[in-house]
Amino acid sequence: MPRDGHILLVEDSPQDVELIMLALKEGKVVNHIDVVKDGPEALAYLTGRGDHAGRDLPSVVLLDINLPKMSGLDVLKEIRANLRTRHVPVVMLTSSRQQEDMLRSYDLGANSFVRKPVEFDKLVDAMQQLRLYWLLLNELPYGEAAGG
Repeated sequence: MPRDGHILLVEDSPQDVELIMLALKEGKVVNHIDVVKDGPEALAYLTGRGDHAGRDLPSVVLLDINLPKMSGLDVLKEIRANLRTRHVPVVMLTSSRQQEDMLRSYDLGANSFVRKPVEFDKLVDAMQQLRLYWLLLNELPYGEAAGG
């Protein structure tokens, strides 16, 4: 399954989703963005189960830590344990200020840990930087990560 430069945002807060989507738009990020609201839905999306059957893997996952039903850290652990998804870049995009969350994220295989900026213009800049690196510069191992 080829990657098409799209983003999966895993975020349960409607306000944060709205702000992130607005920041992406303001930052001229034109890539397709899919949004899921909890851990089980994120895993269904990434593994192609249920309503998400046949979906391509995203180029990057923006994953919040504090999610209902299943924490972002548990989602990350499952992503890394699955042959189909283990190489998908995961950026922990969170408001957490806990050093333990950062260390645990990296221990579980996060590619990056980004704290959500409080100021909107800094959020726009962060989204532009994420796009530049993860969607334009970063190269991915297509075969195994894409399931074939």
